[in-house]
Amino acid sequence: MKQRKTPDQLRSHRWFGRDDLRSFGHRSRAKQMGYAAEDFTGKPIIAILNTWSDLNPCHSHFRTRAEDVKRGVWQAGGFPVELPALSITETFMKPSPMLYRNLLAMEVEELLRSQPVDGAVLMGGCDKTTPGLLMGALSVNLPAIYLPAGPMLRGNWKGQTLGSGSDAWKYWAERRAGALCDSEWFEIEDGIARSPGHCMTMGTASTMTAIAETLGLTLPGGSSIPAVDAAHARLAAGSGRCIVEMVWEDLKPSDILTRKSFENAITVDMAIGGSTNAIIHLIAMAGRAGIRLELSDFDRISRSTPMIADLRPSGRFLMEDFYFAGGLRALLARIFELLAPDCLTVTGRTLGEEISGAQVFNDDVIRGLDRPVFAEGGTAVLYGNLAPRGAVIKPTAAEKRLWKHAGPAIVFRNYDDLAARIDDETLNADENSVLVLQHAGPLGGPGMPEWGMLPIPKKLLARGIRDMVRISDARMSGTSYGTCVLHVAPESWVGGPLALVRDGDIIELDIEARRLDIRVSDEELENRRKAWAAPAKRYERGYGALYADRVTQADEGCDFDFLHSGAQTPEPEIH
Repeated sequence: MKQRKTPDQLRSHRWFGRDDLRSFGHRSRAKQMGYAAEDFTGKPIIAILNTWSDLNPCHSHFRTRAEDVKRGVWQAGGFPVELPALSITETFMKPSPMLYRNLLAMEVEELLRSQPVDGAVLMGGCDKTTPGLLMGALSVNLPAIYLPAGPMLRGNWKGQTLGSGSDAWKYWAERRAGALCDSEWFEIEDGIARSPGHCMTMGTASTMTAIAETLGLTLPGGSSIPAVDAAHARLAAGSGRCIVEMVWEDLKPSDILTRKSFENAITVDMAIGGSTNAIIHLIAMAGRAGIRLELSDFDRISRSTPMIADLRPSGRFLMEDFYFAGGLRALLARIFELLAPDCLTVTGRTLGEEISGAQVFNDDVIRGLDRPVFAEGGTAVLYGNLAPRGAVIKPTAAEKRLWKHAGPAIVFRNYDDLAARIDDETLNADENSVLVLQHAGPLGGPGMPEWGMLPIPKKLLARGIRDMVRISDARMSGTSYGTCVLHVAPESWVGGPLALVRDGDIIELDIEARRLDIRVSDEELENRRKAWAAPAKRYERGYGALYADRVTQADEGCDFDFLHSGAQTPEPEIH
């Protein structure tokens, strides 16, 4: 057992507690803002990292939630300070919000290291904010707790329940096929997003907040609460109280996170039918904690973990239904035998202790292990001569007839080429074709955009075709569906085999065998490789240049190579 800290052992004491000129300056400037010495002296100073912005609809309630956190911090005897952090919005940031995940992680690490704080509440939820905040917090390794934004309320259109993302793709296909008029399309637009909060399908946002809770970094049950439910304000205040206690107990991420806790997170990802994006983020987060995850770890766990959450896009229900069915605690209790329950959480109790007594209130939403939605996990990892370092697919969101498929490739050189030709009536495509998108990976996108759910050609939509095999080095939204092979590594931009595919090449997908191959001889591929020319450099300056120079490939987490775990960055000198 660690000894409880005393006030003079607080990290912030180095700024405020000494009898010297520098501390005099720190105290006087705090008083300049209207604080009295008793507000901050000898108390844990808690940074509230708020990713609110006027362009982040998922976090539009965070102004008031920050006040709820402050209330909890004050109640527990701490001193809250709100610090703005980069707000990565999935909706508006281009060319890809994934480009900026590492920038947020760097900002979090330096915000916490450079300022007089003892612990942090990390406020996030929109897809990239969860891993970005946690990656930075893991690197600086101060006591930290994650406050998830919570899912928005379910959408509605003419009495039908709408799910963000999933139904947007569905009805957009119908509109392109001529089956949905303009007025109906705009009615759906008005009804699909009804409140603050992130996507209420089991997309990347809900997946990553569930993972944060499973890792032990969120108050138990917190990831399931809808954003506008009164329980969410109570969660915020509770997080504020908890972080003060964590500081006194010196409970840090390095005390909580182990290989077992990351394997628990992978298990939950598979059981909920989580987003394929979770693989990239978990590999990056584990790397910050000094734990190496391989794609093979995900596939191994997927094969032994039934998917029991019947949630869109792979199932029928939405996050509000999941919450009222018992939420993540209930699902964890259902898969208890697959977990390592002795892993620690932010409460100081184990995961097993925190889910003890949790109940399922709707067996259709959270199934039993004997009645799963799908016998294996929601994600599979593929290998072959087209993906020597791996690729991923969500079998639960694909049409079963395409699980084993061979067909001729139709190759798009980049997204602009795709947009220009996909609906051309002369495109030589039928339901057996395999659509291939190049130059959409970490460097090719840049930032690995969510382009992996390639649209079905309009002429095929008109014939009733709603799924085809699609292959790219891109990601896809966790709310998407279809037979989409993603994250092909190495990517085409750096000369991976995907760059060598030509129109008419036969590509073979076999999900059960975990294979992705191109039926071209090794000799022919080698000749194509010799003729391949690297694309011109895209960025010459700024963050883009840093990103292009140091980002890793998808199978390595797309983190910066210099931010993986290593020697601890020294604490700043207080002079």
